[in-house]
Parts: sequence; structure tokens; C-alpha cells
Amino acid sequence: MKKSIYSILKGTFLVSDDSFKNWRVIIFFSVLAIVMIASSHSADKKVYEIARLKNEVNEMRSKFIDGRSKLMRLKMESKVIDEMKEKGIVPSVIPPKKIKVKSQ
Repeated sequence: MKKSIYSILKGTFLVSDDSFKNWRVIIFFSVLAIVMIASSHSADKKVYEIARLKNEVNEMRSKFIDGRSKLMRLKMESKVIDEMKEKGIVPSVIPPKKIKVKSQ
């Protein structure tokens, strides 16, 4: 046990005659670590992209609500009457009459 620990600390397991097996395992673990790091970076990028898109959706939703409220204010009867008074058009004081058509 003591000899194997000294072997690991000195690095003799990397230069001995059967070190090819050890190098394969070390390279495998190195590649695996690189793949894991790349995967975590990719996941982080996706999280940031999702957060950016959520902010953009919230901004567009607020613009939509603002535009809809402006439209509702413009469609109000009092606003239309005020705009038409500036152009010289006033609402009729005579109420409309219903026209009935009798079919023959």
C-alpha cells in the first residue's frame, strides 16, 4: 500500500513498462472532463439566452398593453367628439329614426 502511494506521488506509474494502460485512462478522464466543462458552458449560455428572451417578452407585452390603452382612450366617445369639434363637426341634436321597410 505504501509503495503504491509513493509510486503515484513520484509518477513512476507513468513511465514504467506497462504505463500505456495508465495513459489511456488518464487521457480518457481528461477528455471526459473537457466534455463536461463544454456541456456546462453550453447550459449556461442557454440559461442566459432564456433570461434575455423572457426580458424581451416582458418588454413587448408592456408595449402592447400601452398601445392597447392608448387605442382605447382614442376610441372613447368624448375624445372623438373633441377631435371632431376641432374640425367643425358636431354631434347631431336630433336623435336618429328607425326606418322600417315592409316587404310586399
